[in-house]
Amino acid sequence: MTDKHITHWIAGQTWTGTAERRGDVYDPATGAVTSQVDFASIAEVDQAVGAAAAAFKTWRDASIAKRTQVLFAFRELLNAKRDELAAIIVAEHGKVHSDALGEVARGIEVVEYACGIPQLIKGGFTEQASTGIDVYSIRQPLGVVGIISPFNFPAMVPMWFFPIAIAAGNTVIVKPSEKDPSAANFIAGLWKDAGLPDGVFNVVHGDKVAVDRLLEHPDVKSISFVGSTPIARYVYETGTRYGKRVQALGGAKNHMLVLPDADLDLAADAAVNAGFGAAGERCMAVSVLVAVDPVGDELIEKIKQRVATLKVGPGCNGDSEMGPLVTGVHRDKVTSYLDAGVADGADLVIDGRKHPISGEGTADGFWLGPTLFDNVKPGQSIYNDEIFGPVLSVVRVFSYDEGLELINSNPYGNGTALFTNDGGAARRFQHEVEVGMVGINVPIPVPVAYYSFGGWKASLFGDSHAYGEDGVKFFTRGKAVTQRWLDPSHGGINLGFPTNS
Repeated sequence: MTDKHITHWIAGQTWTGTAERRGDVYDPATGAVTSQVDFASIAEVDQAVGAAAAAFKTWRDASIAKRTQVLFAFRELLNAKRDELAAIIVAEHGKVHSDALGEVARGIEVVEYACGIPQLIKGGFTEQASTGIDVYSIRQPLGVVGIISPFNFPAMVPMWFFPIAIAAGNTVIVKPSEKDPSAANFIAGLWKDAGLPDGVFNVVHGDKVAVDRLLEHPDVKSISFVGSTPIARYVYETGTRYGKRVQALGGAKNHMLVLPDADLDLAADAAVNAGFGAAGERCMAVSVLVAVDPVGDELIEKIKQRVATLKVGPGCNGDSEMGPLVTGVHRDKVTSYLDAGVADGADLVIDGRKHPISGEGTADGFWLGPTLFDNVKPGQSIYNDEIFGPVLSVVRVFSYDEGLELINSNPYGNGTALFTNDGGAARRFQHEVEVGMVGINVPIPVPVAYYSFGGWKASLFGDSHAYGEDGVKFFTRGKAVTQRWLDPSHGGINLGFPTNS
């Protein structure tokens, strides 16, 4: 058993208490326990909330110029330390180093967007709205905000939220996944080095105890969550019941529709990249490839050729293209779908359990190679469920209309993609599809930082997407001020109700 352990970051320093409970953190490539993480009790969560509430009193009054200076300093530190942060992600999540670097880069985009906070929270002003009366609007921070982050993007997903929250004058408590907790602590250290006052950014580790306390605590004003749909629904319903703003991003079953006129080499590359990148542990992964006749057979052959050459191994190996799954329990759950798919009548074209694994010391790692099913039908568990692993299902359809109906009838509505060379079909698809994020010949349509991320239907609870304009509005609240400065020659008593004139 390792002696290394990870603990909370509260009020600008490492927590010095003794945890009653801890959890194991693994190296997914080897299956070895590399550290233990403290699980917060209610008392530790309350301590973090107290520190954040105390810091809010001064941080909200810090000038926008000061906040922006801290944001720019944090951005520079992130850029300088991105390789170190990526290595931490690889060690605990298992994704390959290049993928981890991409995650950090997409998070930095939101930091850079938040550096523009002076422009983002400008209000409006109307002079002489009524005689001698001016009206203007301002946006002010909420207070203490909670961020509950999933395991698959331990750096990027928190950075969808906290840069804008902090830039707008809020104070933050991040509850990262207990599966890969170290990235949040590393980021906390960068914030301190950037000059962020103590208590503005806090990290509490743990499980449902910590989550529930954040949802219930009266001083926590909002919750931002990314995870599975059942938990997103629970977070939304619980948080709103306690009077909080909640943005809860849930699960997905992302479809990629390939029309007969598409470039099939491009489509095959996209299906492999989007289906098996990060071992399929992405909410924007393509998990269903919808092939319009007659391209199904040729597309499957092209995918098989590409999968055969994929190098699966430890994320720290420079030549690895796909790493392990995050835990043994999750690997076993994903693997169970292979037998379930066969039992339901789908054709197992590529069995990921047989894919070679490179690297030394990997015998006990949490491995499953790229897996491909053909002739998958709605109603089968491999189609209905969010597997969250390297399992790609091919559904055959006869027309664009049949493919569109398949996508629109799915309970999820996170991301989708269309591959075609027909501009008219593409324009029709982006208009008709009932999904929040659409890619045209782009398999993973994660919006850039100045737009907003979020799905429809069972993929989002609440009416606010992440980052972009929605993020600024979520972490601030509007106030309208009506003012009149009387000329010394005016005055007098009038008990009537004020009216515009």
